[in-house]
Amino acid sequence: PHIRQKIDLNHHRPRTVHDFFAIFVTYELFITIMFWLEIAGVAVGLIYLWLEYRASVWLWLANIIMPAIYIFVYADAGFYADMGINVYYLVASLYGWAVWLRRGDDGRELPITHTPRRMIAPLVGVAAAAMGIIAFILINYTDSTVPYGDSFTTALSIVALYMLAQKQVEQWLVWLVVDVVCCALYLYKGLYPTAALYGLYTVLAWVGYRRWLKMIDENEASRTA
Repeated sequence: PHIRQKIDLNHHRPRTVHDFFAIFVTYELFITIMFWLEIAGVAVGLIYLWLEYRASVWLWLANIIMPAIYIFVYADAGFYADMGINVYYLVASLYGWAVWLRRGDDGRELPITHTPRRMIAPLVGVAAAAMGIIAFILINYTDSTVPYGDSFTTALSIVALYMLAQKQVEQWLVWLVVDVVCCALYLYKGLYPTAALYGLYTVLAWVGYRRWLKMIDENEASRTA
């Protein structure tokens, strides 16, 4: 019969999610829990994507629940930068929710807009700096097997979420790049349900981009009517 793995707390401190939970549950139960957490994260991710496609303010609620789940999934898989970015998602989603709820002087909701050209250079600079810092941390202080890919997607995600909070249509294009790279990384790490989700994200990012462009035209037409 399987004997629950024991950890001597005096000689071995838990260093991974599995090490920590091994104190309380069997390895088989831990694997089952992580599998269903990943499935739950995928389900919430699909809801989030639909809400984002419709530019619904409720996407921010989904974007609070999903990171809370994936913090554990990514930590177990060794995606430490992705784990950290999900903490950022939790905080940034509160900001995004507040921005989207804000009304203009005319009482209308925040409109979808294009990213101002003056913001492109600062956004690229932030992404480059974030990638460099995150890659340095992953290489020197973690056992990450994909430090450059992880830091690349994390840095772009920081920028893309800010752009989403500002309701800028080009955020879809940034997410598209993130989704393609993440899909490949998750296949490599064996996170197949999540890889499938990001494969779907890749397709729908382009669909969402076209949808938001159409919504810009519709908003401009309604304002001039």
